Amino acid sequence: MSVTLIIFAVIFGIIGIIGSIVPGLPGPPLSWAGLLLAYFGRRIGDSDNQITLTCLLVWLGITIAVTILDYIIPVKFTRMVGGSKAGSRGALIGMVAGIVFSAIGMIAGSILGALIGELVVEKKEFGPAFKSALGAFAGLMAGTGIKLLTSGVMLFYIIF
Repeated sequence: MSVTLIIFAVIFGIIGIIGSIVPGLPGPPLSWAGLLLAYFGRRIGDSDNQITLTCLLVWLGITIAVTILDYIIPVKFTRMVGGSKAGSRGALIGMVAGIVFSAIGMIAGSILGALIGELVVEKKEFGPAFKSALGAFAGLMAGTGIKLLTSGVMLFYIIF
């Protein structure tokens, strides 16, 4: 039973890493579910290398914080460079649409989506709209980086 839980924990950790990049999959929560499975798997197996309840609860708090920040960071980055909600939403829609093509499509889609949102919805000139698009893109990448880091550390705890 404990080996099965550990195997599923690793699978959840890996899917959590993938979910940190792919929209629609909640990366850090999936990684935390893997950490929870590893906690129970190691307790059942009487392993010397147990994940403590304190560690589990701390990572739950981090997971909740990162999940909330993932929605706040892109908006803040976009607003810092003078962008609007339309730019932020356009970046998200473009990123999701670009995933169909590749990682490069995801990046290009994010920038183009924000640019179109600023040009069409907010009626901005190209220069300020492009600056806003780059801000939205930087925010999305920062959020993705934080999610990747969080999920990666949790996978490390699961494996080691």
